[in-house]
Amino acid sequence: MTSSTTTVRTGSRASEWLALYGLSVLAALTLSAILVELTGGDWQPVVTALLDGSLRNPGRWGQTLGTAAPLLLVAIGTIVSSKAGLVNIGQEGQLLFGAAVATYFGFLIGGPGPINVTLILIFGAIGGAVWAGVAAVLKYWRNVPEVLSTLLLVTVAGQAVAYGLRKPSILLAPLGDRGNRNQVSEQLPEGNRLPRPEIFGNEIPLAVLISIVLAVVVSVVLARSVWGFRLRMLGRNPRAAQRSGVAQTSYGAAALMISGAFAGLAGAAMLAGGGFSFGNYQLVPGFATNIGWTGLLVALVAREKALVAIPVAFVFAGLRTGSSFVGSTGVEGRITDVIQGFLVLALLVPPAVMFLSDRRRARAAATERV
Repeated sequence: MTSSTTTVRTGSRASEWLALYGLSVLAALTLSAILVELTGGDWQPVVTALLDGSLRNPGRWGQTLGTAAPLLLVAIGTIVSSKAGLVNIGQEGQLLFGAAVATYFGFLIGGPGPINVTLILIFGAIGGAVWAGVAAVLKYWRNVPEVLSTLLLVTVAGQAVAYGLRKPSILLAPLGDRGNRNQVSEQLPEGNRLPRPEIFGNEIPLAVLISIVLAVVVSVVLARSVWGFRLRMLGRNPRAAQRSGVAQTSYGAAALMISGAFAGLAGAAMLAGGGFSFGNYQLVPGFATNIGWTGLLVALVAREKALVAIPVAFVFAGLRTGSSFVGSTGVEGRITDVIQGFLVLALLVPPAVMFLSDRRRARAAATERV
């Protein structure tokens, strides 16, 4: 009797979740269509343009996959820090600083193509970890909230990289490799780039496979390892974790630095992968192009689940790549940012509604007992 009741409740709860998500997404799409109509456009050509730009036109789904890879890497790192109860919102700066470190050491050390690409990825991860480590030091040494320090460090990273792009001894390319006013780094030689095999007419960088493998590894580590269990314990109940022997400082700092390492790795993958509006294999002003912020949204929508972040990253990448085709419909391409915002809200509303519903039921049950 008890098992059958539990099964019914589980099925009922699953149907509630599906219904809420369905209604929320439908409401988001309806609001998006209304917005397009109010701005003087027609929603049907906009949807067609999004699909053509992200999937249907030749080479476009490969472009979408290439864009999804760094989004997924940033999201994975965000999930790691979130499991420890930390709010890292400085991925944009960590990605940019990691890409700058990867650029500097990639050209400084050099070497054969495969070795150089490997070094670029490693130093990108190190750069991102170091930048997040600054926030970790501020938190555990001076008790500065990481949500504040990571955000402010985004601006500092932008200024530091801009300074490096003005100095030939740091990042700036020699005058012969750039225009008089262009502040860009040297371009990676063809042999020092991530492979981009062609599949069905679509170029797919190796970063796609790397990001998916890392998502699976992180998911397993967080769910199955002792380290992952302790990290989750720290995030859910810091006092209980400390009483169980989990060192808050070491585990928290490690989680924050791992989060930054993934963002830095994403920046290095963008540099070595190139070709997806990421600077054409060189570091340029505005290199990050909001990948860090969007990756944070991917983690938020995926609800701290690394495997769920894979399809979510693809959806966000599709909105990004498809937006370049929206302008042909006569509608401002930035309208896709608003659509993206609606979809994020739609995917965040059901958990909030279910939380309030569960709390109301708990209160009603407690009242009946009294």
